[in-house]
Amino acid sequence: MMAQRVSRIKHVVTVIFILLLLWGCAYQTEISFQTLVTGLPNMVSLLNEMFPPDWEYFGSITEPMLATIRMAVLGTTFGAMIAIPVALFSSSNVVKIPFIYHVSRFLMNLVRTIPELLLAALFVPIFGIGEIAGILAITVFSFGIIAKLLYEAIEAIDNGPLEAMTAVGANKVQWIFFGVVPQVVASFISYFLYSFEINVRAAAILGYVGAGGIGLVLSNALSFFQYDRVSTIIIYTFLVVLIIDIVSNRIREKLL
Repeated sequence: MMAQRVSRIKHVVTVIFILLLLWGCAYQTEISFQTLVTGLPNMVSLLNEMFPPDWEYFGSITEPMLATIRMAVLGTTFGAMIAIPVALFSSSNVVKIPFIYHVSRFLMNLVRTIPELLLAALFVPIFGIGEIAGILAITVFSFGIIAKLLYEAIEAIDNGPLEAMTAVGANKVQWIFFGVVPQVVASFISYFLYSFEINVRAAAILGYVGAGGIGLVLSNALSFFQYDRVSTIIIYTFLVVLIIDIVSNRIREKLL
């Protein structure tokens, strides 16, 4: 009976804490439903300006959209390539030296704390406006995601085959290629596709800081108040991302 009361008190305290946290965040960010209601006519006016879309503009934004997809493909691929050795060095069942896998995990976690938009903002002044900065930003971001997921998959593998290979005198390279890789290759491809899905969406936004692609076109359209073209870009981006998500999900379902 006492345990039930303590459990109820914990639940009540948790709910109160969450409500206070939400209230405090709303208060500090100055959320106002009155402002939201007051701004509704402006939102309706903006939507009226966005529709109907400029359908003839579709042909003009195909190349920037393809550039966005290329950025996502290259960035995800480069990030995945870098993630493989780091994930291996981060796995305690592959590397037995604590110093090495702790340093590797720290590097991986450090990279994961930096968002793509900030990475692009850092690379644009160095490499100039264009797709190179976007590709590098996506590469670093993809590396953080894939390395984290892959190292967790490696640590969850069955150690039986590894012990058997060690018993027959297999070296470290054989141990990895024939004992580790076959157990995680399906998961790795799944993580690659998942990261690619995220990066296609992110690449569409990186243009705001000069990283090229459809985001740069969207930024220009907004700057010149061409809202009919803005709606065209949004619809085009939505369709492309939807198709990529569907294809990627089908591939992941067959793998897993």
